[in-house]
Amino acid sequence: MDPAQYFQPRTFSIKLWPPSESTRLMLVERMTKNLSTESESIFSRKYGTLGKEEAHENAKRIEELCFASADEHFKREPDGDGSSAVQLYAKETSKMMLEVLKKGPRTTAELEAPVADTPLVPDTPLVPADTPLVPADTVLDISGGKRAFIEADEAKELLSPLTKPGNSYQRICFSNRSFGIGAANVAGPILESVKNQLTEVDISDFVAGRPEDEALDVMRIFSKALEGSVLRYLNISDNALGEKGVRAFSELLKSQESLEELYVMNDGISEEAAKALSELIPATEKLKVLHFHNNMTGDEGAMYIAEMVKRSPNVESFRCSATRIGSDGGVALSEALGTCTRLKKLDLRDNLFGVDAGLALSKTLPKLPDLVELYLSDLNLENEGTIAIVKALKQSAPQLEVLEMAGNEINAKAAPDLAECLTAMQSLKKLTLAENELKDGGAVIIAKSLEDGHTDLKELDVSTNMLQRVGARCFARAVADKPAFVQLNINGNFISDEGIDEVKEILKAGKKSLDVLGSLDENEPDGEPDDEEEDQDAEDNEDELDSKLQSVKVEQDD
Repeated sequence: MDPAQYFQPRTFSIKLWPPSESTRLMLVERMTKNLSTESESIFSRKYGTLGKEEAHENAKRIEELCFASADEHFKREPDGDGSSAVQLYAKETSKMMLEVLKKGPRTTAELEAPVADTPLVPDTPLVPADTPLVPADTVLDISGGKRAFIEADEAKELLSPLTKPGNSYQRICFSNRSFGIGAANVAGPILESVKNQLTEVDISDFVAGRPEDEALDVMRIFSKALEGSVLRYLNISDNALGEKGVRAFSELLKSQESLEELYVMNDGISEEAAKALSELIPATEKLKVLHFHNNMTGDEGAMYIAEMVKRSPNVESFRCSATRIGSDGGVALSEALGTCTRLKKLDLRDNLFGVDAGLALSKTLPKLPDLVELYLSDLNLENEGTIAIVKALKQSAPQLEVLEMAGNEINAKAAPDLAECLTAMQSLKKLTLAENELKDGGAVIIAKSLEDGHTDLKELDVSTNMLQRVGARCFARAVADKPAFVQLNINGNFISDEGIDEVKEILKAGKKSLDVLGSLDENEPDGEPDDEEEDQDAEDNEDELDSKLQSVKVEQDD
């Protein structure tokens, strides 16, 4: 979507700026659609989409920031017709939308946000909406535009603002542009001249497509130039570092004593690379955000990550998802997390933890009283690990707002304990139990626990759980009267056409738009779970289960 389509020049108008209120609202709605699940653009297919509410919040914030920036621009050219302000408005809006899609969904306790005090540097700290905009000349972002190689002449031009005497740049983002050795030799002296004023550096994805030797030389040049800078934020993601790459950044890493946010995602962080990181970063006491998503760390590498975690007691957001960590590494990491008593967001998704690591994590969770978001999908927890974790959460984290436990082979046997835990979580906003084996028997129990209270619940995902008519109906009934509810995902199940109709009627009775019901393209109306007898029993005994579950409540341990 190109927002410029809304701002075509009108021959009968002398001034093109400012746009009318209705035009601004129309742009917000169009951005919401392009950022949400309704969008079918090439970028949404590549990067994914956001939920409708989050998309709307981002769209509104993007529009406000871009309007303010363009309005300031217009004030500096009062004799113009406003066309350049319109162009800036449209250009920055498009750029910021792409950054939002690249980053993906931001949940409630997210410590970094794409739409924050500046639109240009991704993963900057979230600030209140009424925070004044940082002047544009404190941020140099060259990441916009086509992903491409950058050579010496272009580097000189792009980085020229940093060479101006008295400039006040504090944050730089060189992501999405691939530096060759010539460009790096230009950038090095420039960066060294401003390193003492820099606080945030994003050099993620800045050597893509370069031969290994050249890429390593570029990293060394940047590392040397930035050595001794006092950074609070450093992003070196998407650079296929491996151990060689990590050590190429050794001068920069060893000089950092005040880092608050460190991102090393999609970097080929193996055991050796993890060891190098642990050795090279001298101080992690101030770290609040530590993200290692999508690496090849494994159990051995997890031991070194665990050592870093132990030295990081102030971490509030820890992400170590999709890192190939198995049982031994999962146990070590779970135990290390016990030192992070200020943790608010924990993301361990898509690893091979298994039951033992799940049990270890259950012992750590009571030490994390401030936890707000917990992502434990695809960890092979099974019933035993799941039950241990939810029992711990029932007592220690009733304030939890996001809980994801998809793909853990959870069946109806774990449902009673899970239900008691959910009953305690009255602040819950998002619950994901997709790709498990709850069937109708488990669904009835869990849905019942969500019926009373839970007024803040917005999203429920129980897709691919072998549900039939009874389970689907129970979940619809559980969410139909929630004032904040926006999305129910029951796709990928075995719900009959009659069952779908019943779900829709329940939602309508609760005055919910049918937009709340997500796609059903993978539902199999004629399909059946493996155990037909079990699911027939669930349907026959739904009323009996309803009666029994009236007594489900939170109980304090003696």
